[in-house]
Amino acid sequence: MTTAATQTPITDFYPTRLPQEKWLKRTDPVVWGRWTPEAPLTRAETHAFEKNGFLVLNGVFSAAEVAALQTESARMRAGDAGLEPENIITEPGSDEVRTVFRLDEQNALFDRLARDKRIAGRVSYLLDDDVYLHQSRLNYKPGFTGKEFYWHSDFETWHAEDGMPRMRAISASVLLTDNDALNGPLMLMPGSHNTFVACAGETPENNHQTSLKKQEVGVPSQDSLTRMAKEFGVDYAAGRAGTVILFDCNTLHGSNGNITPFPRSNAFFVYNAWSNRVVSPFAAKAPRPAFLSSRDAEQPLVIESGKLG
Repeated sequence: MTTAATQTPITDFYPTRLPQEKWLKRTDPVVWGRWTPEAPLTRAETHAFEKNGFLVLNGVFSAAEVAALQTESARMRAGDAGLEPENIITEPGSDEVRTVFRLDEQNALFDRLARDKRIAGRVSYLLDDDVYLHQSRLNYKPGFTGKEFYWHSDFETWHAEDGMPRMRAISASVLLTDNDALNGPLMLMPGSHNTFVACAGETPENNHQTSLKKQEVGVPSQDSLTRMAKEFGVDYAAGRAGTVILFDCNTLHGSNGNITPFPRSNAFFVYNAWSNRVVSPFAAKAPRPAFLSSRDAEQPLVIESGKLG
């Protein structure tokens, strides 16, 4: 594996898409930064993230900030924002919007949200580096018909198909609606981030075209998921609108379908360390399109303070 710019060989520490599935021990830190009293997370919060692979931060954004984000979210889903068709993924079997990609590039308020110190500042501390957005999207799980997201490690796909070298990335989910145990919240296996499940099977050409609706390649086997669940258990991350969930790139996660009348919506930002920028894919013939994997970031994010709006 080489970088496109320098042709310097890069070691593949996490080979995947193999003839047979296997487990590999994580070789990267979970928390790259060193805690001090000035850190944007408490010592207990930092330890919880390192131990579990995720952290729920309640009440990060005010009701007024959430209302402004909800208004912009509804405008985008309604088709009033002039979104590019390639950035929209619909529900399997319907035209209802499931995901809007390139969220930060298509909406000024969500761009500001991505740069907010309350999210990006905390992620930068955990990764001990400047950060940029590897991906951003608006997730919407409608009431009654919202489909499930199957169990997976994001890093497995980002490594195999995007060329992300190391486990030095964190996802942030900003809840735009209340998430509870009933309406398909994010489920995670605490502690699973320390084991990389190298998945079986080659990457099909243009795999993203089907995996965005239903992921079948690059997911652990039912046997691995059963063993992981027995070892680590299954938890779910709930909270009121305005809550932020941070989770490590290798934490196994998924969500059930939503058959309640209450929709679930969140803004989702993937922060990658500036030193961990993507190279050529490790297990695919070509990288996924730019709306799934930013490959041309010119500089790290400029983190901003203060209220949204």
